[in-house]
Amino acid sequence: MLRTGMLTAVSAAVVCLGGVLVACGGGGPGGGYTAVGAGQGGPRAVAPSGSVTLVPLDRRPRGAGPATPARPGTPRSAGPASPPPSASETASALAPAPTGETTWGTPRPRGGPGGRTTPPAASPSPAPSRTTPAPAPADLSWGDPATEDTGERWCQKVTVGFRNAGGTAVRSGSVTFGTHIIGTLGVDWGTVESTVELPVPLAPGARRSPAWTVCVDAWRVPLGMHIETRDVSVEWA
Repeated sequence: MLRTGMLTAVSAAVVCLGGVLVACGGGGPGGGYTAVGAGQGGPRAVAPSGSVTLVPLDRRPRGAGPATPARPGTPRSAGPASPPPSASETASALAPAPTGETTWGTPRPRGGPGGRTTPPAASPSPAPSRTTPAPAPADLSWGDPATEDTGERWCQKVTVGFRNAGGTAVRSGSVTFGTHIIGTLGVDWGTVESTVELPVPLAPGARRSPAWTVCVDAWRVPLGMHIETRDVSVEWA
């Protein structure tokens, strides 16, 4: 009886003390609160006296290891990460496909044995064009006049030889003779000029020796005098 009464008195005292603390915390306008500890050190954790079993929050099975906390904004992995490929698997992936198979994304040559393609035949290079050189221009030359008497002292037959050594024909030209009047003692009294047409065309490499009868006025050659054609000049094109 005495022990039971003492326990009842102690329980009543504890209840009254708790009520006083709750009443003191509710005096403020913001609502009541209950003091959980006092002093500078604050509440201290008490080690458990019996065996304690810790259960992870994500309830992972035993033997899977502790759960790694996920970073904010990082989704949780759906499962364990696959191991990196071995060296043999990497070599198999990089090895070329056998003949007859197709590797996606890699075009294979076609045609010829073993997939080789025969290169196209090289087109023959064009032969160099041969241009005909332009012909050389005409090159006319002539010799000294050859004279003959005609039976009249004021006329004379004159022959001149011509040669075209060029590559183009002579198309036109004129010949001018210089006839000298010679006295009885061999004195040259003067020269008379006369012009005739050059016989054209003269082809390249052609030779020609035309003859003309050259005369002066009869009164210029008195009895005992004669003429001599000595000079020849030619204009040609």
